[in-house]
Amino acid sequence: MKVNILRRETRDKEPYWESFIYNGPEDNSVAGLLDYINYNDDIRNDKGEKTTRIDWECSCIQGICGACAMIVNDKPVLACEAFLRDIEGEEITLRPLSKFPVIHDLVVERPMHEILTDNNVFIGEYSPAENRDFQQDYNAAKCLKCGLCIEVCPKYTDGRMFYGAPFANDCYLVAARNEQKAGEIAEIYEKHFKSECAYDLACEKICPMGIKFTASMKKLNSIKRGDGDRSF
Repeated sequence: MKVNILRRETRDKEPYWESFIYNGPEDNSVAGLLDYINYNDDIRNDKGEKTTRIDWECSCIQGICGACAMIVNDKPVLACEAFLRDIEGEEITLRPLSKFPVIHDLVVERPMHEILTDNNVFIGEYSPAENRDFQQDYNAAKCLKCGLCIEVCPKYTDGRMFYGAPFANDCYLVAARNEQKAGEIAEIYEKHFKSECAYDLACEKICPMGIKFTASMKKLNSIKRGDGDRSF
């Protein structure tokens, strides 16, 4: 199988394509494919030229860390959950996620945690609402921050004003755990998500954890903004 990879040496260098020939197990995942190519010290491309190891991220190889998110044959996926047996043809193309700055090769900088910090979206004092939806709390808490939902979002551009589904999801989790802060969180959510969201559900369709982002949005939209009751 021929493997085409969009590589980049550093942030200030232009990206370039490099191809490799993969002769490993047919039932491997894309993550396994990358490990296979990187295994030996003497790494050569399809032209027989010596080259460097392919830089990519992973922590678990079990679909629970989200670090290996990339674009495989034009589809955003987790590399550990994309299998070669499902690839049509004898060629595969790997690219880094396009909505985030590329650090090196397939590694990108995902600023989700920094955005939460900059906007004061954290629980603070634990003071949950009386009628919490524990099922939705559990569902929302499964977010990997992998960035697949942002990759397919038609409204997300540079992350300066519209922050995407992971931000809305965390806003819900904070509001559910600190009722006194719910009104403040709802205003931040409205400014950086609600007013810009296209509501095309691409985020839910692509999410590897099956998170119901619309359920989190519905809860946030229902928060009362008065000085008294701020509960869901």
